Amino acid sequence: MCVLVTGGTGFVGGHLLRKLLQAGYDVRALVRSSSKRDNLKGLDVEPVLGDLRDLDSLLKASRGCELIFHCAADYRLWAPNVQDLYESNVGGTKNILQAARENGVGRVVVTSSVAAVGIPKDGGQGCEDTPVTLEDMIGHYKRSKFLAEQEAFKAAGEGQDVVIVNPSTPIGDRDIKPTETGRIITRFLNGGMPCYVNTGLNLVDVDDVCQGHILAAQKGQSGRRYILGGWDMSLEQILMEISDISGLPAPSFELPLWLAGCLGVVDTFIEDRLLHREPSIPLEGVKMAKKLMYFSWKRAERELGYRPRPIRGALERAVDWFVSNGYVKKRNKP
Repeated sequence: MCVLVTGGTGFVGGHLLRKLLQAGYDVRALVRSSSKRDNLKGLDVEPVLGDLRDLDSLLKASRGCELIFHCAADYRLWAPNVQDLYESNVGGTKNILQAARENGVGRVVVTSSVAAVGIPKDGGQGCEDTPVTLEDMIGHYKRSKFLAEQEAFKAAGEGQDVVIVNPSTPIGDRDIKPTETGRIITRFLNGGMPCYVNTGLNLVDVDDVCQGHILAAQKGQSGRRYILGGWDMSLEQILMEISDISGLPAPSFELPLWLAGCLGVVDTFIEDRLLHREPSIPLEGVKMAKKLMYFSWKRAERELGYRPRPIRGALERAVDWFVSNGYVKKRNKP
C-alpha cells in the first residue's frame, strides 16, 4: 500500500515514517524546499516536493496513494504574521482533503491536537466529547487547529473517509525544531528554568502517538476523533523527572501565575511589538498555563486498542538526544 505522510520531516511525522516502514508500507513524504531533512536520513521513503498551501503540489504528491497521514502543521505560539498559521493549518488541511478526494485516496488520518479539545472547568480530564467552541481557543495556534479540525469533520460529514487523531504532548528523540515541549526540556538542561508555574500537561511517548495513528487508520471510525494521550503530570513533576534523569537540580520556586502573566505582558510588548521577534515568555503560553491540560485516552483504548507506555523512557530518550545533538551547553553537575 502506498502511503503519503505530510510533515514527515517533523517530530511526529518523522517517527511515523519509521513505524510505517517497519509495518511494510510504501511511503512518500511531502517535503517543503526549505525543510531540514535530517529525519529522512537513512529511510527508504520517496520525498516529494510540495507545500500545504499549493493544491497542485498536493495533487501530485497524493496521486496513486491509498492512505494519507496529514501530520504537517505550523506549530508556534508566536508568529510575526499570524495569517501564516491559518494558511498552513486550516487552508492546508482543506487542500489535502481536496487532493485526496480528487485522487480517490481511500482514507485520510488528520493529525489534530488536544489544543482543539475542550477542557472541563473543574480541572478534570478533557475527552473527545467535552463541549468546546472557537471562543474557548486561546491564541491563534489553537484557533487554527480548531478550524482545521472543523474542515475534517465537514469532509467526513459529506462522505469522505476521514479519521481525526488528537495527540496530547509528544515527547521523545529527534525533536529537531524543537517543539514547544522540547524547548521546556532544553531550557531546563541549559539552566534556563529557575522556577516553574502551577500548570499541568498530558505527556505521551511520540512512538505511542505514531502507533495510535496506524491503529486509527486500521480501526478508526470515519468522522470520529481519538485522543492519543498518555500521563497527566504537573510541570513541577515533569521537571523533577528530568532532574532525576539528568542529575541537574530542579527548580524549587513556584512563580505565581499572576506574576508570570505580568512578565508575559512586558516581554511580549518589548519583544513582539518593539523588536518584532519571538518573546521569551509568550503571553499566549501563560494564558494556556492557567488551565490543566489533562486528557483521557479511553476512547482510543476501547475502539483502537491504543495503550501508551510509561513516560520515563520517552523523557530519557529526549534528554539523551538533545545532549548528544548539541542542543545543550556543557554544564557541571552539582
